[in-house]
Amino acid sequence: MQTELSKKLGVEHAIFGFTPFPAVAAAISRAGGFGVLGAVRYTAPDDLKRDLDWIEAHVDGKPYGLDVVMPAKKVEGVTEADVEAMIPEAHRQFVHDTLAKYGVPELAEGEVSGWRITGWMEQVARNQLDVAFDYPIKLLANALGSPPADVVKRAHDQGVLVAALAGSARHARKHQEGGIDIVVAQGYEAGGHTGEIASMVLTPEVVDAVSPLPVLAAGGIGSGQQIAAALALGAQGVWLGSLWLTTTEAELPSPKLIEKLLAAESGDTVRSRALTGKPARQLRTEWTDAWDDPTGPGTLPMPLQGLLVAEAVSRIQKYEVEPLLGTPVGQIVGRMNSERSVQAVFDDLTRGFERAVDRVNRIAGRSGQ
Repeated sequence: MQTELSKKLGVEHAIFGFTPFPAVAAAISRAGGFGVLGAVRYTAPDDLKRDLDWIEAHVDGKPYGLDVVMPAKKVEGVTEADVEAMIPEAHRQFVHDTLAKYGVPELAEGEVSGWRITGWMEQVARNQLDVAFDYPIKLLANALGSPPADVVKRAHDQGVLVAALAGSARHARKHQEGGIDIVVAQGYEAGGHTGEIASMVLTPEVVDAVSPLPVLAAGGIGSGQQIAAALALGAQGVWLGSLWLTTTEAELPSPKLIEKLLAAESGDTVRSRALTGKPARQLRTEWTDAWDDPTGPGTLPMPLQGLLVAEAVSRIQKYEVEPLLGTPVGQIVGRMNSERSVQAVFDDLTRGFERAVDRVNRIAGRSGQ
């Protein structure tokens, strides 16, 4: 399952795996793919350094990358406290009342939220890069599009390729103009922040728009047959995220959340602004329903919504309040019905890819060639 891009990066299979878990990233690379560690949760540089040290010790010399969340434009002089002060009291009361309705306990005295939106602030991402560039990463990806020009130059000066996610051909062309090396065409089906165009339509549009730049297909891909389809559409690989959430190497905070993912069908997700203020595909829960209810106050724009709900999300996860418990995940969740190792997932992907290629060859009258 090799393409020009996978050969350039020295990986056996053109499968790029995004994950917030170091053990999953390392296992993806060991299995012959390209593991990409999501950095948004690392607000302390020492924590990122610790986990990159761990990956270095467990990746068996295989290549890997880092995904940051970095705006292309910087807003000067705005602190987290300034942003917090913009949150209306009515929205704070809505969070309080919703948690009280479901009996969600308070955090212990002195305990702070385990998830903060600060990982979305530019200086946090720059601190992450100061750490990451001390390691032999081969790829820097940015979930908010093209990173600032100086970051692209810094990566290129160190021989690191830069990737950016795009939800339309127009976005993809902007990335190309910004000097990006790889465009990730992320379809509507994907987990997390995603646009309005489905993968089957988006992938060939982006391939045509940025040729000869390599394109990775993302969104709704979780089988070898789908990987074969993505490559047939012109992609040079696939970018998979949701599929790894139910692997045995993942470190999801809640057994009940794992159970919900394993039981969910493809129709059990929703694009909601409840988590960050931007449309993000996630499990549909009574929490997302509350925020999407037209009788409520509605969500706030990014980053206000993320700051508003940070502690609430931590409380829901810590106490495993099942009706409210969710996570970003794509429509491929309908195929995620058992806990398997990363290697087992790869074995299934490669077998399915081979079957799909054989089937197409038979249709084309090329069987046995």
